[in-house]
Amino acid sequence: MKTEHYISQLLFRYQCVTVPGFGAFLSEIQSAQHIESANTFYPPKKLVSFNSNLKNNDGLLANHIAQAEKLSYEKAVEIISDDVASWKNTLVADGKLTLKNIGDLTLNSEKNLVFSPTEQTNYLKEAFGLTSFVSPVVKREIYKQEAEKFEEKAPVQFTPEKRAGRSYLKYAAVIAVALMATGTIGYKLFQDRVEQQTLVVETEVRQEVQNKIQEATFLITNPLPPVTLTVKEEKLPYHVVAGVFRSEENADKALSELRDLGFKARKISPTRQHLHPVVYGSYATHSAASQAMNEIRSTQNKDAWLLVKKQ
Repeated sequence: MKTEHYISQLLFRYQCVTVPGFGAFLSEIQSAQHIESANTFYPPKKLVSFNSNLKNNDGLLANHIAQAEKLSYEKAVEIISDDVASWKNTLVADGKLTLKNIGDLTLNSEKNLVFSPTEQTNYLKEAFGLTSFVSPVVKREIYKQEAEKFEEKAPVQFTPEKRAGRSYLKYAAVIAVALMATGTIGYKLFQDRVEQQTLVVETEVRQEVQNKIQEATFLITNPLPPVTLTVKEEKLPYHVVAGVFRSEENADKALSELRDLGFKARKISPTRQHLHPVVYGSYATHSAASQAMNEIRSTQNKDAWLLVKKQ
């Protein structure tokens, strides 16, 4: 059994999987992309990152291993601890640790962990079965130029058709013209008669409507009820997280400190493990949240991270 296997399973369902004593793997949704220079389309996916500062045991990974392996919670915690010790030894000895279907961890010159996620696994369930593809360039102008060249080489020529003279057709044409003239005169008389009758009917209908309008009275006995408009609350699924606390009292204290600093801080709904996240702010779009997170990292807290939570 390998802990990395269960981390990979949980990344399909959760946005944060913490490995006690080691760090946390975080996931963030990235929209579909089009690389115009390469005519390549990429489906949406979850980008996986690593934060070595989140080491507290939130119980998610240990509970998952205990249920999957039918072990006690304490035994699962012990297994995770053994694997973490083995990972650290590998990093010290080789300078690199590969976690299958997750990515590679290496030590830089300052002995800090650097994470490179794998490109082969997409943890976004909604994108299951979608792969990248290359679309060939549509060469409309080339086809148009080829067609114009073909027309220049093979111009179309029209040859007038020779017809044999038939004198009896001239007499038939004269008779047809005469019949048409007679029909036109009769149709004109009929049309004038229809217009006269239509005018009489329209006048009678207009007079009848006018009489009804003069006799009508209007009285509203039952006024309409007042209309109540409900404004739909704006969804704010992107949160810049300041900290996650097991004690609600500590969460309230952190919330008060952030508000004193001028942030629109708030607590969001607790996690399934009864942890209380406190956020610097919540945003409607990913770009706005990322911009706020970068500013906070550079001025306030370098460990601030982004949480995407559906409302």
